[in-house]
Amino acid sequence: MSGAARDPGDRDAPPDDGASAHAPGSFFGRRKGHRLRAHQADLIAHLLPHLSLDIERPAPADLAGLFDPPRQNVRLEIGFGGGEHLVAEALAFPDAGFIGCEPYVNGMAKILAQIETHNIRNIRLFAGDAAELLAWAPARSLRRIDLIHPDPWPKRRHWKRRLVQDATVAAMARVLKPEGEFRFVCDIDDYCTWTLAHLARSPDFVWTAERASDWHLPWAGYTMTRYGRKAEREGRRAAYLRFRRID
Repeated sequence: MSGAARDPGDRDAPPDDGASAHAPGSFFGRRKGHRLRAHQADLIAHLLPHLSLDIERPAPADLAGLFDPPRQNVRLEIGFGGGEHLVAEALAFPDAGFIGCEPYVNGMAKILAQIETHNIRNIRLFAGDAAELLAWAPARSLRRIDLIHPDPWPKRRHWKRRLVQDATVAAMARVLKPEGEFRFVCDIDDYCTWTLAHLARSPDFVWTAERASDWHLPWAGYTMTRYGRKAEREGRRAAYLRFRRID
Protein backbone atom coordinates (compact mmCIF):
# COMPACT_ATOMS: atom_id res chain seq x y z
CA MET A 1 0.00 0.00 0.00
CA SER A 2 1.48 3.27 -1.02
CA GLY A 3 2.38 5.47 1.89
CA ALA A 4 1.60 2.85 4.48
CA ALA A 5 4.23 1.06 6.53
CA ARG A 6 4.36 -2.57 5.50
CA ASP A 7 2.71 -5.21 7.60
CA PRO A 8 4.79 -8.39 7.54
CA GLY A 9 1.75 -10.34 6.41
CA ASP A 10 0.93 -8.14 3.44
CA ARG A 11 0.95 -9.68 0.00
CA ASP A 12 1.61 -8.04 -3.33
CA ALA A 13 -1.38 -6.55 -5.11
CA PRO A 14 -2.72 -7.85 -8.44
CA PRO A 15 -0.58 -6.89 -11.48
CA ASP A 16 -2.65 -3.83 -12.38
CA ASP A 17 -5.86 -3.08 -10.50
CA GLY A 18 -6.59 0.34 -11.91
CA ALA A 19 -3.41 2.14 -10.89
CA SER A 20 -3.58 4.38 -13.94
CA ALA A 21 -6.79 5.89 -12.60
CA HIS A 22 -5.13 7.09 -9.39
CA ALA A 23 -2.92 10.07 -8.77
CA PRO A 24 0.73 9.24 -8.03
CA GLY A 25 1.17 8.48 -4.35
CA SER A 26 -2.47 7.53 -3.87
CA PHE A 27 -3.52 4.62 -1.66
CA PHE A 28 -3.20 1.12 -3.09
CA GLY A 29 -3.66 -2.18 -1.32
CA ARG A 30 -5.99 -3.59 1.25
CA ARG A 31 -7.57 -1.51 3.98
CA LYS A 32 -8.34 -4.37 6.38
CA GLY A 33 -6.64 -7.61 7.32
CA HIS A 34 -7.60 -10.00 10.09
CA ARG A 35 -10.86 -9.53 11.96
CA LEU A 36 -10.74 -6.94 14.73
CA ARG A 37 -11.15 -8.02 18.33
CA ALA A 38 -14.16 -6.65 20.17
CA HIS A 39 -12.23 -3.95 22.02
CA GLN A 40 -10.42 -2.90 18.85
CA ALA A 41 -13.74 -2.54 17.03
CA ASP A 42 -15.05 -0.50 19.95
CA LEU A 43 -12.05 1.85 19.72
CA ILE A 44 -12.61 2.30 15.99
CA ALA A 45 -16.28 3.07 16.60
CA HIS A 46 -15.96 5.36 19.62
CA LEU A 47 -12.44 6.73 20.08
CA LEU A 48 -11.37 7.24 16.47
CA PRO A 49 -14.15 9.77 15.68
CA HIS A 50 -12.80 12.05 18.44
CA LEU A 51 -9.27 11.97 17.02
CA SER A 52 -9.94 11.76 13.31
CA LEU A 53 -9.35 14.66 10.91
CA ASP A 54 -12.27 15.58 8.67
CA ILE A 55 -10.73 16.77 5.41
CA GLU A 56 -14.18 17.32 3.92
CA ARG A 57 -14.23 20.49 6.01
CA PRO A 58 -11.95 23.44 5.17
CA ALA A 59 -8.53 23.19 6.76
CA PRO A 60 -7.86 25.49 9.70
CA ALA A 61 -5.47 28.37 9.18
CA ASP A 62 -3.14 26.78 11.72
CA LEU A 63 -2.91 23.07 12.55
CA ALA A 64 -1.97 23.91 16.13
CA GLY A 65 -5.68 24.35 16.83
CA LEU A 66 -6.37 20.67 16.15
CA PHE A 67 -4.97 19.93 19.60
CA ASP A 68 -6.12 20.83 23.09
CA PRO A 69 -4.15 22.69 24.25
CA PRO A 70 -2.83 23.97 20.89
CA ARG A 71 0.58 22.67 19.78
CA GLN A 72 2.65 24.87 17.48
CA ASN A 73 5.16 22.19 16.48
CA VAL A 74 3.05 19.79 14.36
CA ARG A 75 4.50 16.70 12.69
CA LEU A 76 3.06 14.08 10.33
CA GLU A 77 3.87 10.38 10.04
CA ILE A 78 2.64 8.76 6.84
CA GLY A 79 1.85 5.06 7.10
CA PHE A 80 2.54 4.47 10.79
CA GLY A 81 1.86 0.70 10.63
CA GLY A 82 1.57 -0.60 14.19
CA GLY A 83 2.23 2.87 15.60
CA GLU A 84 5.42 2.07 17.53
CA HIS A 85 7.39 5.06 16.23
CA LEU A 86 4.51 7.54 16.33
CA VAL A 87 3.52 6.67 19.89
CA ALA A 88 7.12 6.87 21.11
CA GLU A 89 7.54 10.31 19.52
CA ALA A 90 4.28 11.61 20.96
CA LEU A 91 5.27 10.46 24.45
CA ALA A 92 8.80 11.87 24.11
CA PHE A 93 7.58 15.28 22.89
CA PRO A 94 4.32 16.05 24.72
CA ASP A 95 4.43 19.72 23.69
CA ALA A 96 4.41 18.82 19.99
CA GLY A 97 1.38 17.75 17.96
CA PHE A 98 1.39 14.61 15.82
CA ILE A 99 -0.80 13.55 12.92
CA GLY A 100 -0.74 9.89 11.92
CA CYS A 101 -1.95 8.83 8.47
CA GLU A 102 -2.78 5.14 7.99
CA PRO A 103 -5.47 3.63 5.72
CA TYR A 104 -4.93 0.13 7.12
CA VAL A 105 -7.71 -0.47 9.67
CA ASN A 106 -5.78 -2.96 11.78
CA GLY A 107 -2.92 -0.49 12.17
CA MET A 108 -5.40 2.17 13.24
CA ALA A 109 -6.85 -0.19 15.84
CA LYS A 110 -3.38 -0.90 17.24
CA ILE A 111 -2.48 2.75 17.71
CA LEU A 112 -5.86 3.55 19.26
CA ALA A 113 -5.20 0.88 21.90
CA GLN A 114 -1.86 2.52 22.71
CA ILE A 115 -3.40 5.99 22.80
CA GLU A 116 -5.99 4.71 25.26
CA THR A 117 -3.43 2.87 27.42
CA HIS A 118 -1.05 5.82 27.70
CA ASN A 119 -3.75 8.52 27.70
CA ILE A 120 -2.00 10.27 24.80
CA ARG A 121 -3.51 13.65 24.03
CA ASN A 122 -1.23 14.97 21.27
CA ILE A 123 -2.06 12.60 18.39
CA ARG A 124 -4.66 13.12 15.69
CA LEU A 125 -5.39 10.49 13.03
CA PHE A 126 -6.36 10.26 9.39
CA ALA A 127 -7.58 6.93 8.00
CA GLY A 128 -7.12 7.67 4.34
CA ASP A 129 -4.92 8.72 1.44
CA ALA A 130 -1.79 10.68 2.35
CA ALA A 131 -1.98 12.61 -0.93
CA GLU A 132 -5.41 13.93 0.02
CA LEU A 133 -4.23 14.89 3.49
CA LEU A 134 -1.24 16.79 2.08
CA ALA A 135 -3.51 18.63 -0.35
CA TRP A 136 -5.84 19.61 2.53
CA ALA A 137 -3.22 20.82 5.00
CA PRO A 138 -2.42 24.55 5.01
CA ALA A 139 0.86 25.78 3.56
CA ARG A 140 3.86 25.88 5.89
CA SER A 141 1.98 24.13 8.66
CA LEU A 142 4.20 21.11 9.46
CA ARG A 143 7.58 20.94 11.14
CA ARG A 144 8.39 17.42 9.97
CA ILE A 145 7.09 14.53 7.83
CA ASP A 146 8.19 10.94 8.49
CA LEU A 147 7.86 8.05 6.03
CA ILE A 148 9.19 4.88 7.65
CA HIS A 149 9.47 1.54 5.82
CA PRO A 150 6.82 2.24 3.19
CA ASP A 151 5.79 -0.45 0.75
CA PRO A 152 8.48 -0.26 -1.97
CA TRP A 153 6.27 -1.65 -4.78
CA PRO A 154 9.35 -3.43 -6.19
CA LYS A 155 7.90 -4.43 -9.57
CA ARG A 156 8.65 -1.85 -12.24
CA ARG A 157 5.05 -1.66 -13.42
CA HIS A 158 4.04 -0.70 -9.85
CA TRP A 159 6.58 2.09 -9.32
CA LYS A 160 3.88 4.69 -9.98
CA ARG A 161 2.26 3.50 -6.75
CA ARG A 162 5.18 4.54 -4.56
CA LEU A 163 4.42 7.44 -2.29
CA VAL A 164 7.59 9.28 -3.27
CA GLN A 165 6.77 10.93 -6.59
CA ASP A 166 7.56 14.38 -7.97
CA ALA A 167 4.01 15.54 -7.23
CA THR A 168 4.16 14.25 -3.64
CA VAL A 169 7.56 15.87 -3.05
CA ALA A 170 6.09 19.18 -4.22
CA ALA A 171 3.09 18.67 -1.93
CA MET A 172 5.36 18.03 1.05
CA ALA A 173 7.39 21.12 0.23
CA ARG A 174 4.21 23.19 0.28
CA VAL A 175 3.13 22.09 3.74
CA LEU A 176 6.53 22.05 5.45
CA LYS A 177 7.79 25.10 7.28
CA PRO A 178 11.14 26.55 6.16
CA GLU A 179 13.89 24.39 7.68
CA GLY A 180 11.32 21.64 8.26
CA GLU A 181 12.32 18.06 7.45
CA PHE A 182 11.19 15.06 5.47
CA ARG A 183 12.64 11.87 6.98
CA PHE A 184 12.64 8.57 5.10
CA VAL A 185 13.61 5.12 6.37
CA CYS A 186 13.82 2.11 4.05
CA ASP A 187 15.71 -1.19 3.79
CA ILE A 188 15.19 -1.55 0.02
CA ASP A 189 18.17 -0.11 -1.87
CA ASP A 190 16.19 0.59 -5.03
CA TYR A 191 13.60 2.67 -3.19
CA CYS A 192 16.32 4.60 -1.35
CA THR A 193 17.97 5.42 -4.69
CA TRP A 194 14.58 6.37 -6.10
CA THR A 195 13.89 8.70 -3.17
CA LEU A 196 17.31 10.34 -3.36
CA ALA A 197 16.80 10.97 -7.09
CA HIS A 198 13.36 12.52 -6.61
CA LEU A 199 14.48 14.76 -3.74
CA ALA A 200 17.72 15.74 -5.52
CA ARG A 201 15.81 17.18 -8.46
CA SER A 202 13.46 19.13 -6.22
CA PRO A 203 14.41 22.81 -5.81
CA ASP A 204 12.80 22.78 -2.36
CA PHE A 205 14.90 20.20 -0.48
CA VAL A 206 18.51 19.51 0.40
CA TRP A 207 19.87 16.19 1.68
CA THR A 208 21.43 16.85 5.09
CA ALA A 209 23.97 14.00 5.11
CA GLU A 210 27.62 14.96 5.46
CA ARG A 211 29.16 11.54 6.17
CA ALA A 212 28.19 7.90 5.67
CA SER A 213 27.07 7.45 9.26
CA ASP A 214 24.41 10.10 8.68
CA TRP A 215 22.41 7.63 6.61
CA HIS A 216 23.77 4.31 7.87
CA LEU A 217 22.71 4.97 11.47
CA PRO A 218 19.33 6.02 12.89
CA TRP A 219 19.07 9.58 14.12
CA ALA A 220 19.18 10.20 17.87
CA GLY A 221 16.06 9.00 19.66
CA TYR A 222 14.79 6.92 16.75
CA THR A 223 12.35 4.16 17.76
CA MET A 224 12.78 0.97 15.76
CA THR A 225 9.52 -0.42 14.38
CA ARG A 226 8.48 -4.04 14.33
CA TYR A 227 9.19 -4.20 10.61
CA GLY A 228 12.60 -2.56 11.12
CA ARG A 229 13.58 -5.23 13.65
CA LYS A 230 12.40 -7.94 11.27
CA ALA A 231 14.48 -6.46 8.43
CA GLU A 232 17.57 -6.42 10.66
CA ARG A 233 17.06 -10.06 11.66
CA GLU A 234 16.87 -10.97 7.98
CA GLY A 235 20.07 -9.09 7.19
CA ARG A 236 18.59 -6.06 5.43
CA ARG A 237 20.22 -2.77 6.39
CA ALA A 238 18.06 0.34 6.38
CA ALA A 239 19.05 3.80 5.20
CA TYR A 240 18.00 6.81 7.27
CA LEU A 241 17.57 9.79 4.95
CA ARG A 242 16.85 13.34 6.08
CA PHE A 243 15.95 16.20 3.75
CA ARG A 244 15.61 19.82 4.85
CA ARG A 245 13.06 22.19 3.35
CA ILE A 246 14.83 25.26 2.04
CA ASP A 247 13.08 28.60 1.67
